[in-house]
Amino acid sequence: MASYYYLISSLPMLSPNSPMPFSYDTFLEMCSTSVSDSTYKLLADLKLTSSEGPLVEEWHSFYSVLLSELTQLRSAKLGRTYKSDADRDQASATLAASAMNAADPLTAEKMLLAYEMDQLDQLVGLHYFDDYTLFGYALKLRLLERFGSFEHERGKEEFSDILGSLQKQVTNL
Repeated sequence: MASYYYLISSLPMLSPNSPMPFSYDTFLEMCSTSVSDSTYKLLADLKLTSSEGPLVEEWHSFYSVLLSELTQLRSAKLGRTYKSDADRDQASATLAASAMNAADPLTAEKMLLAYEMDQLDQLVGLHYFDDYTLFGYALKLRLLERFGSFEHERGKEEFSDILGSLQKQVTNL
């Protein structure tokens, strides 16, 4: 495994309560001179659902279980059946249930983000200047990128529009 002392030490800390310090493209530019071509390609193609790369395989196992738990709960809430093939994880099931019962979708996403970032910290463990650390950082950036795409005000407007439409339908009945 490669060692990236300068690159990793120059990266700012990431937290679920902080905005992205820079874009994922900027991160890739920073990596371009420090990583091998094969590592760069894996980083460039990295998605939250990816399954290839250092640490990414372990992340994929965790993330698949979490997504399955969320899908199962959403399906139940909609009265649909959902057959889960994934292994159950009590911590993920508990967090997914808490997120589904959150006061609003943004609060739920904040809960999920904190849990996912904590899981990445656990997966990185005692790795400091290697591929595990680099890919853990990249996945955290992807999580923050996803979270940053939620627009609170736009979401409230959408919700109000949907609620208003439902109220009109009920009134017309």
